[in-house]
Amino acid sequence: MSSNTAGVVLKILSTLVFALMVTLIKLVSDRIPPGEVLFARAFFGTIPVVAFLAFRGEIPRALVTRQPLGHAKRAVVGTISMFCWFASISYLPLADATAINYSGPLFGVIFAALLLHETVRVYRWSAVAVGFVGVLIVLSEQTSGFSGSGATGGLIGSLFALSSAVFAALAMVTVRELTATESTGAIVFYFSASASAMALLSIPFGWVVPTGMEAFILILAGLCGGVGQVLMTEAYRHAEASVIAPFDYANMIWIVIIAYLVFGDVPTGPVVLGSLIVIGSGVFVIWRERQLGLLKRKAEARKANTPV
Repeated sequence: MSSNTAGVVLKILSTLVFALMVTLIKLVSDRIPPGEVLFARAFFGTIPVVAFLAFRGEIPRALVTRQPLGHAKRAVVGTISMFCWFASISYLPLADATAINYSGPLFGVIFAALLLHETVRVYRWSAVAVGFVGVLIVLSEQTSGFSGSGATGGLIGSLFALSSAVFAALAMVTVRELTATESTGAIVFYFSASASAMALLSIPFGWVVPTGMEAFILILAGLCGGVGQVLMTEAYRHAEASVIAPFDYANMIWIVIIAYLVFGDVPTGPVVLGSLIVIGSGVFVIWRERQLGLLKRKAEARKANTPV
């Protein structure tokens, strides 16, 4: 198997594992509050990451840091993103929440221009604009055509999903800054540890004692998150970002299939249309960044970022 092929296979496997993770979380989201879910994801997700680093003989060298404040900044925006994501899937069908969350790379272009002073020309700005049209189409499905609590729940879930995308884009910017001096292992480990600690702050706001099955599901979801992180990191070791980045969107395929099999959810026409527009815009941005030679610089940030 060639290196590029191995990278693509690992990337697709990571999207499948992340899809399984959010499905598990969706199963308990009616009763388990987002802060408690966040703790399980971050705390138990650390276990596969640490085991992987130990297997590679990178502990304790991989955990040395020169930017503790940078890790703190990354932890804050990343934790907010994860909290909003878990809150959104308690209100929305998985396909709808995922489609809205795909706007993250579009916000990433905006933040790269504003915060990293990256030159963004008309092609990428046009792709961002078209992508947001797709987001608006998905949002319209959740904020119109209903009355009463259905509309309210859809609006709240949509706002959480959109907020998650915004903070995920900010997290990617902070990770790109950290990769100048920090190892992938350090970035992932310190984020998971910080997110676990920050999640504990939500205890006074309504944690519940999970049943045995709920506890098992939460632990398994956290482990899936960690395994997905390891698979994604390894994917970027085997292949260039320009080769495997488009396969991020394979996640939607798994989400649609699993959501149908587990919850009986079928995406509506507007959600399918909006998703295709957002995905198409995202792929165009990836292609354009490859043409400009930007993806190579972003590869390290993608490896170290912690998807929700």
